[in-house]
Amino acid sequence: MSAINSLMKFCAVELAPKKIRVNSVNPGMVHTKLIENGTISDEQQKLDIEKYPLKRYGETIDIALGIIYLLSDASSWVTGHSLVIDGGLTI
Repeated sequence: MSAINSLMKFCAVELAPKKIRVNSVNPGMVHTKLIENGTISDEQQKLDIEKYPLKRYGETIDIALGIIYLLSDASSWVTGHSLVIDGGLTI
C-alpha cells in the first residue's frame, strides 16, 4: 500500500497545476462472490471478521459510495488523499 500511496501523492502534486485531482481508495475485505465460492472457509471468515471493529466485511456499495464522493464536487478540494474504507481494521 505504501508504494501506491507514494505514487498517488506524486501524481497529485504533478497534476494539481492542471486541475487534476488524484486520490486512492483502500478497501478492506469486501463481501463478493469471490469469498462465497470457497476461497476462504466459513471458519476462516468468522475469525477474520472478528478483527474488524464493525464486525462485518464491507459491501460493494460501501466502496462505491466512497468513490462517488471522490468523483463528486463535494470533494473538489481533496487531492493526494487515501480514502481507507475498511470497517475500522486499520485503527
